Amino acid sequence: MEFYHTAAAMGRNLLILMKFVVLATGLAGFRAAAGADAIPMPFEASYTLSVMGTRFALMKRSFTRLPDGKYFYLSETNTTGLASLLYKDKVVEESSGLLNNGKITPMQYRYDRSGGKKTRKVTIDFDWNNGIISTSVNGNAWRMKVRDNIMDKLLYQLVIMHDLVQGRKNISYIIADGGKIKNYHFQTLGEERLDTPLGEFQTLKLERHKPNASGRTTLWCAQNLNYLPVKVENVEKNGRKTTAMIQSLTGIQF
Repeated sequence: MEFYHTAAAMGRNLLILMKFVVLATGLAGFRAAAGADAIPMPFEASYTLSVMGTRFALMKRSFTRLPDGKYFYLSETNTTGLASLLYKDKVVEESSGLLNNGKITPMQYRYDRSGGKKTRKVTIDFDWNNGIISTSVNGNAWRMKVRDNIMDKLLYQLVIMHDLVQGRKNISYIIADGGKIKNYHFQTLGEERLDTPLGEFQTLKLERHKPNASGRTTLWCAQNLNYLPVKVENVEKNGRKTTAMIQSLTGIQF
């Protein structure tokens, strides 16, 4: 019975941590001036997700530059091991858009959570010509106006690395999230040497606190990996801790 409750808690924490795990290479800021070399080459990365030290899921992400001037960013997470026997959860996120003169413009975002007790399907379409963002969550649809520098939940996780390379310390992002506009603010905590399955890295620690909440999310970004986060930790107000740790990486030299 104890393991069942642990597995259920793992499923709840999967969605929480997925919002903040950053597993990508450096990228130019959205709709802002940047050099063409700021857009990364294709890469793949994988991380294990753990709740209170118990592994329960594997996340894989890949970034692809398409020949027609577009990009495709894919994230897929599945429960693994004993947890998958009781909680078969799967989360797929996709962000696609345009690459032009060192700029990246999101056009579509997709989120699909299935296999567990809860399912969730989200679609966000960015209509830049008409200044409208169309959102659908489990079949319920609505619209809102486009805002400058707005991006989807997957895209900002690439942009944060570019900002760190540029020397920015306290950084904020405007996110289109489920029909709402949210502000994500990260504060720099300092440097820390971190041991990972890929080796030891000097990292820059960042932390995000939710407004009016006691929970926090901490990122360890490896300096010699273009500030790729090699570890992400989410702590809820009840003290439950969920951790993502890098396991493999191709496309970034180290």
